[in-house]
Amino acid sequence: MNAGSAPAWRTVAHFSADPLPADWRDQLAHRLGRRPRRVGLWTELAMFGARQCLDAAGEAALPAGARLRVSSLRGAWGATHAGLAQLDAGMLMPFTFMQGQPALMLAEVGRCLEWQGDASFALCRDPQQLLQLSKLGAGRAGLLVGVVEEERNGEKPRSEWWRLVPA
Repeated sequence: MNAGSAPAWRTVAHFSADPLPADWRDQLAHRLGRRPRRVGLWTELAMFGARQCLDAAGEAALPAGARLRVSSLRGAWGATHAGLAQLDAGMLMPFTFMQGQPALMLAEVGRCLEWQGDASFALCRDPQQLLQLSKLGAGRAGLLVGVVEEERNGEKPRSEWWRLVPA
């Protein structure tokens, strides 16, 4: 490889919940040894997909130096709208508001992967663009990249993940 060229990457694992199994929440609770609490649907979808991808990669935990990147077209759509409705009803800073925050999702995904590190979320229409940006400067521990969408207007929920390491 030339000093100025980008490193090649290989996919260690890919997981796509399409369609989601009927018992996906039970599977997540069993895998974690607990039911997730005080998180919304979007965060649970992210936790489920990320954990399944890491299991497929044969990794008990995401390595400390790895990056975590999550993208979505809309983020926590349901929690955002529920929080706004609660705010309109006169509730001060409704709890649902917190469920719509990407930082909470990233923290919970990190916790279920037994990991702390470089994590970020992006609203984007082109996950390939996010993937290319995520690879820039990533180290030997690689990346865990996911696309997470809630059900909306007849579209199925989606939790698709890739575990990538430099080749």
